[in-house]
Amino acid sequence: METIFLEYAWVLLVLIVLEGLLAADNAVVMAVMVKHLPKLQQQKALFYGLLGAFVFRFAALFFITYLVNYWEIQALGAIYLLYISMKNIYDQRHHKSENPTKKKRKESGFWFTVLKVELADIAFALDSMLAAVALAVTLPELGNFHIGGINGGQFTVMLIGGIIGLILIRFAARQFVTLLEKYPALETAAFLIVGWVGVKLAVMTLAHPNVHIIDTEFPHSTVWKLIFWTVLAAIAIGGYLTAVASKRKTSK
Repeated sequence: METIFLEYAWVLLVLIVLEGLLAADNAVVMAVMVKHLPKLQQQKALFYGLLGAFVFRFAALFFITYLVNYWEIQALGAIYLLYISMKNIYDQRHHKSENPTKKKRKESGFWFTVLKVELADIAFALDSMLAAVALAVTLPELGNFHIGGINGGQFTVMLIGGIIGLILIRFAARQFVTLLEKYPALETAAFLIVGWVGVKLAVMTLAHPNVHIIDTEFPHSTVWKLIFWTVLAAIAIGGYLTAVASKRKTSK
Protein backbone atom coordinates (compact mmCIF):
# COMPACT_ATOMS: atom_id res chain seq x y z
CA MET A 1 0.00 0.00 0.00
CA GLU A 2 2.84 2.40 0.83
CA THR A 3 4.35 1.73 -2.59
CA ILE A 4 1.06 2.66 -4.29
CA PHE A 5 0.83 5.93 -2.35
CA LEU A 6 4.41 6.75 -3.29
CA GLU A 7 3.57 6.12 -6.95
CA TYR A 8 0.55 8.40 -6.66
CA ALA A 9 2.58 11.11 -4.92
CA TRP A 10 5.27 10.94 -7.62
CA VAL A 11 2.79 11.14 -10.53
CA LEU A 12 0.97 14.01 -8.80
CA LEU A 13 4.27 15.88 -8.47
CA VAL A 14 5.10 15.28 -12.15
CA LEU A 15 1.57 16.37 -13.10
CA ILE A 16 1.89 19.61 -11.09
CA VAL A 17 5.21 20.40 -12.83
CA LEU A 18 3.61 19.61 -16.21
CA GLU A 19 0.58 21.79 -15.42
CA GLY A 20 2.96 24.57 -14.43
CA LEU A 21 4.75 24.37 -17.78
CA LEU A 22 1.49 24.24 -19.74
CA ALA A 23 0.05 27.04 -17.57
CA ALA A 24 2.75 29.40 -18.83
CA ASP A 25 1.57 29.45 -22.46
CA ASN A 26 -2.07 29.50 -21.35
CA ALA A 27 -1.33 32.50 -19.13
CA VAL A 28 0.44 34.26 -22.01
CA VAL A 29 -2.62 34.21 -24.27
CA MET A 30 -4.92 35.26 -21.41
CA ALA A 31 -2.63 38.18 -20.60
CA VAL A 32 -2.58 39.31 -24.24
CA MET A 33 -6.36 39.08 -24.52
CA VAL A 34 -7.13 41.21 -21.45
CA LYS A 35 -4.31 43.76 -21.61
CA HIS A 36 -6.39 46.31 -23.56
CA LEU A 37 -8.92 46.52 -20.71
CA PRO A 38 -8.65 48.95 -17.78
CA LYS A 39 -6.71 47.59 -14.77
CA LEU A 40 -9.77 46.68 -12.69
CA GLN A 41 -11.49 44.99 -15.63
CA GLN A 42 -8.34 43.00 -16.42
CA GLN A 43 -8.55 41.28 -13.05
CA LYS A 44 -12.29 40.69 -13.40
CA ALA A 45 -11.91 39.26 -16.91
CA LEU A 46 -9.21 36.84 -15.68
CA PHE A 47 -11.38 35.86 -12.70
CA TYR A 48 -14.52 35.20 -14.76
CA GLY A 49 -12.52 33.48 -17.48
CA LEU A 50 -10.85 31.11 -15.04
CA LEU A 51 -14.11 30.51 -13.15
CA GLY A 52 -15.67 29.29 -16.38
CA ALA A 53 -12.51 27.32 -17.13
CA PHE A 54 -12.77 25.55 -13.78
CA VAL A 55 -16.39 24.57 -14.47
CA PHE A 56 -15.45 23.30 -17.95
CA ARG A 57 -12.42 21.32 -16.78
CA PHE A 58 -14.31 19.78 -13.85
CA ALA A 59 -17.18 18.72 -16.14
CA ALA A 60 -14.80 17.49 -18.84
CA LEU A 61 -12.99 15.24 -16.35
CA PHE A 62 -16.14 13.09 -16.16
CA PHE A 63 -16.12 12.60 -19.93
CA ILE A 64 -12.42 12.85 -20.85
CA THR A 65 -12.00 9.10 -21.45
CA TYR A 66 -14.82 9.34 -24.00
CA LEU A 67 -13.80 12.70 -25.47
CA VAL A 68 -10.35 11.39 -26.46
CA ASN A 69 -12.09 9.11 -28.96
CA TYR A 70 -13.29 12.11 -30.97
CA TRP A 71 -10.46 13.59 -33.02
CA GLU A 72 -12.76 16.41 -34.14
CA ILE A 73 -12.51 17.99 -30.67
CA GLN A 74 -8.71 18.14 -30.87
CA ALA A 75 -8.98 19.46 -34.45
CA LEU A 76 -11.31 22.29 -33.37
CA GLY A 77 -8.90 23.24 -30.58
CA ALA A 78 -5.99 23.31 -33.04
CA ILE A 79 -7.95 25.40 -35.57
CA TYR A 80 -9.02 27.92 -32.92
CA LEU A 81 -5.51 28.43 -31.53
CA LEU A 82 -3.98 28.73 -35.01
CA TYR A 83 -6.73 31.17 -36.01
CA ILE A 84 -6.28 33.57 -33.08
CA SER A 85 -2.50 33.35 -33.49
CA MET A 86 -2.48 34.24 -37.20
CA LYS A 87 -5.29 36.81 -36.91
CA ASN A 88 -3.64 38.75 -34.10
CA ILE A 89 -0.18 38.68 -35.69
CA TYR A 90 -1.71 39.88 -38.98
CA ASP A 91 -3.63 42.62 -37.17
CA GLN A 92 -0.44 43.78 -35.45
CA ARG A 93 1.50 43.94 -38.72
CA HIS A 94 -1.41 45.53 -40.61
CA HIS A 95 -1.96 48.11 -37.85
CA LYS A 96 1.74 49.06 -37.85
CA SER A 97 1.72 49.61 -41.63
CA GLU A 98 -1.35 51.88 -41.48
CA ASN A 99 -1.20 55.65 -41.42
CA PRO A 100 -0.70 56.60 -37.74
CA THR A 101 -3.36 59.31 -38.08
CA LYS A 102 -6.01 56.67 -38.78
CA LYS A 103 -8.35 55.65 -36.01
CA LYS A 104 -7.08 52.90 -33.76
CA ARG A 105 -8.70 49.51 -34.39
CA LYS A 106 -11.61 48.74 -32.11
CA GLU A 107 -10.81 46.47 -29.17
CA SER A 108 -13.14 43.80 -27.77
CA GLY A 109 -15.52 44.76 -24.98
CA PHE A 110 -15.37 43.27 -21.48
CA TRP A 111 -17.73 40.30 -21.88
CA PHE A 112 -16.52 39.44 -25.37
CA THR A 113 -12.99 39.41 -23.95
CA VAL A 114 -14.15 37.03 -21.20
CA LEU A 115 -15.67 34.78 -23.89
CA LYS A 116 -12.39 34.74 -25.84
CA VAL A 117 -10.48 33.87 -22.66
CA GLU A 118 -12.94 31.00 -22.05
CA LEU A 119 -12.57 29.60 -25.57
CA ALA A 120 -8.77 29.84 -25.43
CA ASP A 121 -8.67 28.01 -22.12
CA ILE A 122 -10.91 25.24 -23.47
CA ALA A 123 -8.47 24.73 -26.35
CA PHE A 124 -5.47 24.73 -24.00
CA ALA A 125 -7.32 22.45 -21.57
CA LEU A 126 -7.46 19.71 -24.21
CA ASP A 127 -3.65 19.68 -24.26
CA SER A 128 -3.19 19.55 -20.49
CA MET A 129 -6.06 17.12 -19.82
CA LEU A 130 -4.89 14.63 -22.44
CA ALA A 131 -1.42 14.77 -20.89
CA ALA A 132 -2.98 14.25 -17.44
CA VAL A 133 -4.92 11.20 -18.63
CA ALA A 134 -1.77 9.72 -20.15
CA LEU A 135 0.01 10.07 -16.80
CA ALA A 136 -2.89 9.01 -14.58
CA VAL A 137 -3.66 5.76 -16.38
CA THR A 138 -0.12 4.53 -15.70
CA LEU A 139 -1.00 4.36 -12.00
CA PRO A 140 -2.36 1.18 -10.38
CA GLU A 141 -6.07 1.37 -9.65
CA LEU A 142 -6.99 2.53 -6.14
CA GLY A 143 -10.42 1.59 -4.84
CA ASN A 144 -13.27 -0.17 -6.62
CA PHE A 145 -15.15 2.85 -7.94
CA HIS A 146 -14.88 4.57 -11.32
CA ILE A 147 -15.67 8.14 -12.39
CA GLY A 148 -16.06 9.11 -16.03
CA GLY A 149 -14.64 5.80 -17.21
CA ILE A 150 -11.47 6.11 -15.12
CA ASN A 151 -10.55 4.65 -11.73
CA GLY A 152 -11.48 6.86 -8.76
CA GLY A 153 -7.89 7.14 -7.51
CA GLN A 154 -6.59 8.10 -10.94
CA PHE A 155 -9.45 10.60 -11.34
CA THR A 156 -8.57 12.23 -8.01
CA VAL A 157 -4.94 12.76 -9.11
CA MET A 158 -6.14 14.39 -12.34
CA LEU A 159 -8.58 16.62 -10.43
CA ILE A 160 -5.95 17.83 -7.94
CA GLY A 161 -3.44 18.46 -10.73
CA GLY A 162 -6.05 20.39 -12.74
CA ILE A 163 -7.02 22.62 -9.81
CA ILE A 164 -3.37 23.42 -9.08
CA GLY A 165 -2.86 24.15 -12.80
CA LEU A 166 -5.70 26.71 -12.79
CA ILE A 167 -4.25 28.41 -9.70
CA LEU A 168 -0.86 28.62 -11.43
CA ILE A 169 -2.49 30.09 -14.56
CA ARG A 170 -4.29 32.73 -12.46
CA PHE A 171 -1.10 34.03 -10.86
CA ALA A 172 1.04 33.61 -13.99
CA ALA A 173 -1.45 35.59 -16.11
CA ARG A 174 -1.17 38.54 -13.71
CA GLN A 175 2.60 38.55 -14.11
CA PHE A 176 2.38 38.30 -17.88
CA VAL A 177 -0.01 41.28 -18.04
CA THR A 178 2.61 43.36 -16.20
CA LEU A 179 5.37 42.03 -18.45
CA LEU A 180 3.41 42.86 -21.62
CA GLU A 181 2.79 46.38 -20.37
CA LYS A 182 6.52 46.79 -19.80
CA TYR A 183 7.54 45.14 -23.10
CA PRO A 184 4.68 45.56 -25.66
CA ALA A 185 6.76 43.88 -28.39
CA LEU A 186 6.36 40.57 -26.51
CA GLU A 187 2.82 40.33 -27.87
CA THR A 188 4.02 38.87 -31.17
CA ALA A 189 6.03 36.16 -29.40
CA ALA A 190 3.00 35.42 -27.21
CA PHE A 191 0.80 34.73 -30.23
CA LEU A 192 3.55 32.69 -31.89
CA ILE A 193 3.51 30.49 -28.78
CA VAL A 194 -0.28 30.19 -29.07
CA GLY A 195 0.11 29.11 -32.70
CA TRP A 196 2.82 26.60 -31.80
CA VAL A 197 0.54 24.97 -29.21
CA GLY A 198 -2.09 24.87 -31.98
CA VAL A 199 0.45 22.97 -34.12
CA LYS A 200 0.91 20.54 -31.22
CA LEU A 201 -2.85 19.86 -31.11
CA ALA A 202 -2.83 19.48 -34.92
CA VAL A 203 -0.08 16.84 -34.64
CA MET A 204 -2.15 15.01 -32.01
CA THR A 205 -5.16 15.15 -34.34
CA LEU A 206 -3.19 13.75 -37.31
CA ALA A 207 -1.86 10.95 -35.08
CA HIS A 208 -5.29 10.05 -33.69
CA PRO A 209 -6.09 6.35 -34.35
CA ASN A 210 -9.23 7.33 -36.29
CA VAL A 211 -7.23 9.67 -38.55
CA HIS A 212 -3.81 7.99 -38.58
CA ILE A 213 -2.14 10.30 -41.11
CA ILE A 214 1.05 10.15 -39.05
CA ASP A 215 2.29 7.51 -36.63
CA THR A 216 0.04 7.32 -33.54
CA GLU A 217 3.08 7.21 -31.25
CA PHE A 218 4.78 10.28 -32.74
CA PRO A 219 3.15 12.90 -30.41
CA HIS A 220 4.48 10.94 -27.42
CA SER A 221 7.94 10.34 -28.86
CA THR A 222 11.12 11.87 -27.44
CA VAL A 223 11.91 13.41 -30.84
CA TRP A 224 8.63 15.36 -31.02
CA LYS A 225 8.81 16.45 -27.37
CA LEU A 226 12.36 17.70 -27.93
CA ILE A 227 11.28 19.59 -31.08
CA PHE A 228 8.24 21.09 -29.34
CA TRP A 229 10.02 22.35 -26.23
CA THR A 230 13.09 23.56 -28.17
CA VAL A 231 10.96 25.65 -30.54
CA LEU A 232 8.82 26.92 -27.65
CA ALA A 233 11.93 27.99 -25.70
CA ALA A 234 13.41 29.61 -28.82
CA ILE A 235 10.22 31.66 -29.40
CA ALA A 236 10.07 32.73 -25.74
CA ILE A 237 13.77 33.67 -25.45
CA GLY A 238 13.92 35.25 -28.91
CA GLY A 239 10.74 37.23 -28.24
CA TYR A 240 12.03 38.49 -24.90
CA LEU A 241 15.40 39.58 -26.31
CA THR A 242 13.67 41.31 -29.25
CA ALA A 243 11.24 43.07 -26.91
CA VAL A 244 14.04 44.30 -24.64
CA ALA A 245 16.03 45.58 -27.64
CA SER A 246 12.89 47.30 -29.01
CA LYS A 247 12.22 49.01 -25.68
CA ARG A 248 15.81 50.26 -25.45
CA LYS A 249 15.57 51.60 -29.00
CA THR A 250 12.32 53.51 -28.36
CA SER A 251 13.55 54.89 -25.02
CA LYS A 252 16.59 56.55 -26.63
